[in-house]
Amino acid sequence: MTYGIIATWAMALEGVSDAAKNLANNGTIADNIEAAIKNIEDFPFYKSVGYGGLPNEEMIVELDAGFMNGDNLDIGAVAGIQDFANPVSIARALSTERLNNVLVAEGAAKYAQKKGFERKNMLTDRAMIHYKNRFKENSQTIQPDIVPYRGHDTVGVVGLDRAGSIVSATSTSGLFMKRAGRVGDSPIAGGGFYADSEVGAASATGLGEDLMKGCISYEIVRLMRDGLSPQEACEQAVNALETQLIKRKGTVGDLSVVAIDKNGDYGCATTIANFSFVVATDKIEPTVFIANRVAGKTNHEQANKAWLENYIQTRTAPLIEK
Repeated sequence: MTYGIIATWAMALEGVSDAAKNLANNGTIADNIEAAIKNIEDFPFYKSVGYGGLPNEEMIVELDAGFMNGDNLDIGAVAGIQDFANPVSIARALSTERLNNVLVAEGAAKYAQKKGFERKNMLTDRAMIHYKNRFKENSQTIQPDIVPYRGHDTVGVVGLDRAGSIVSATSTSGLFMKRAGRVGDSPIAGGGFYADSEVGAASATGLGEDLMKGCISYEIVRLMRDGLSPQEACEQAVNALETQLIKRKGTVGDLSVVAIDKNGDYGCATTIANFSFVVATDKIEPTVFIANRVAGKTNHEQANKAWLENYIQTRTAPLIEK
């Protein structure tokens, strides 16, 4: 039987590559999606996920994560959790509980502590420099209030294994300089993630306040259930939500989604330029693609070596406090 995994952003390449090897040898999708996201959470240069994630307005790193098992529709999520290394693992553990599947802030931390998850100071020196530089930029504006920075790279991973199990999971530090306690779509089932092993799975990244208004991950899976391909479902869901928000509010934030179905076919749609995602299946070696939308349709092109080198270099370049 087929297997496949797709993740938002080129930062997921290493984790997806390791997962693909394990899935080819009958590894479970649940284990390998968790491992792929932990790989990103642990790398300090990815400034929107895990260790090194950018802090809120009070210079505190608050992390969100979600996990959904498509076999039984079990979900687990944490929001606003501080000082734990791998929130995706905590979310997965919560998905196995009969009750209390979504925990926030202090309650999430108490659960994680009781279950023995690793405690860790998640605020790095590099993230503090980002914060201080941004704070100075804000203080020099006409209106010196802290304004959250909207560009961020939530990791979302969806996939299936040879046994036919499908999983969707997310992890993020959310908007840079967000208000304390702010929660976006990432830990919200149906918003940032959704999985159903009879159909497929989807995950989203972008401005959570807008993504959750369309229950977009659930909507993509629903459209696939109705017969659309993953690509068609992603494009229809993104275009419809963007149209509605512009009609009703006059504005819309970044919207990007990925999806996979039970046959291993995948899709991606975005409203931004040069959105990257990673795919590996039994037919495709782990590959980074660049997505751009032209006339309402998202085109995917394989990233070349120069693009990948620039991607890593810009994210690992030394920082200087201004």
